[in-house]
Amino acid sequence: MKITGNGDTKVENRFRFYNTLTRQVGPVVPREDGKIRMYTCGPTVYHYAHIGNLRSYIMEDVLEKALRYAGYDVKRVMNITDVGHLSSDADTGEDKMLKGAKRENRTVMEIAQFYTDAFFADCAKLNIKTPDIVEPATNCIPEFIHMVEVLLEKGYAYTAGGNVYFDTSKLDDYFVFSSQSEKELLVGVREDVEEDANKRNRNDFVLWFTKSKFEDQALKWESPWGTGYPGWHIECSCISMKHLGEYMDIHCGGVDNIFPHHTNEIAQSESYLGHKWCSYWFHVNHLQDKSGKMSKSKGDFLTLSLLEEKGYDPLVYRMFCLQSHYRKPLEFSYGVLDNMSAAYTKLVRRIADLKPEGGIDKARFAEYREAFQAALCDDLNTSMAITIIYDLLKDEMSDATKYALIEDFDRVLSLNLTTAAVREPEKDQDVDEDMRSYILAKIEERKAAKKAKDFAAADAIREELLAKGIVLKDTREGVVWHRA
Repeated sequence: MKITGNGDTKVENRFRFYNTLTRQVGPVVPREDGKIRMYTCGPTVYHYAHIGNLRSYIMEDVLEKALRYAGYDVKRVMNITDVGHLSSDADTGEDKMLKGAKRENRTVMEIAQFYTDAFFADCAKLNIKTPDIVEPATNCIPEFIHMVEVLLEKGYAYTAGGNVYFDTSKLDDYFVFSSQSEKELLVGVREDVEEDANKRNRNDFVLWFTKSKFEDQALKWESPWGTGYPGWHIECSCISMKHLGEYMDIHCGGVDNIFPHHTNEIAQSESYLGHKWCSYWFHVNHLQDKSGKMSKSKGDFLTLSLLEEKGYDPLVYRMFCLQSHYRKPLEFSYGVLDNMSAAYTKLVRRIADLKPEGGIDKARFAEYREAFQAALCDDLNTSMAITIIYDLLKDEMSDATKYALIEDFDRVLSLNLTTAAVREPEKDQDVDEDMRSYILAKIEERKAAKKAKDFAAADAIREELLAKGIVLKDTREGVVWHRA
């Protein structure tokens, strides 16, 4: 079966990635109309996205672009969680949106709008394409209520203590993603929260909360069960069905969404529909530091803005993510990011030095394009895709062919490889001799502080220079600087 999509190539079920549902790498086969219906779990907009969150969105962006590059016709939908996401994925704890509103003394909707805008600003800096449709959960209250009504009518849900719960005991296979035991799968349950005594079964989850829970909940709607608000899990099911229909092809998210969020989505969606709902599940592994997974719940987390303040181009972070496979945990450190910054600068300089004059060697272009597409189709091997760029730069073919290939590849990689501003070495920057001497003296002072393991003093020197508009970067070749 061949399909023709938005790209300029034809594909024959070539694109393959690891499907969490089948636990194996397999081909993506579109439905009869040739379209790929893709859904991404969006942000809960109660705070800035941390760079671990953004790793998932970067890789989902690459997946969408790689599918389009391979010729598939993709429609992608994403939700915005602006109500209902609790501090614990076990439907317990404090509502995250309410927590954000209290923290900043704003209304919940003010918080939602501010952090929605901040999220898409980060996406723009990282060249993450906005999905075709973005839908806030608060737009879809009628859809949530309707699904709950149907699940009650079919006997998959029950009311208790004023809330409506999904009854997981009605399913033959609730743990669809794993053969692990129930205990091993309960990663979303916090031990420091009170058990919900209303549940018939430990794994049952809330479809609709009423005023009997969280009396100070800011956002409430009338429903057949009383004034209340939806549970988190039902949002993605309804929003995806609203825009993609009863059948979905690819559902994306981080590995921490597998259980319980995506497990619960499948349970309620297939019970509601009466048939299989989504064929392919794409999950991105965690970004970690030496202390483990990055999380907002720790209170202190890395944002893209913080990386920018420290002098890093956001696209350096994108390249850092692309150099690792999406299914592997990725460990972050400033040392590794410094090395990636130096590598990115060298790469864009090499590309800028090309002289794309004359004709393009069509045979060589086709050969490299095929290799690049094969890397993407092989479980989204972005590291190999970038290696192909280094290989072609060493090739004897014309600069015009190299430049055309890199422009073509950057439709997927989105690293601004042919348009990035090339920073000049510090010796060429417009600063007077006094300022240059001051900068070099501070660099030496910082070097001595680091040697003495006085990292607080070293960081203070970096911040002092940054306040004067000078950005320091540590590279394998030594410390370099440029104007902010």
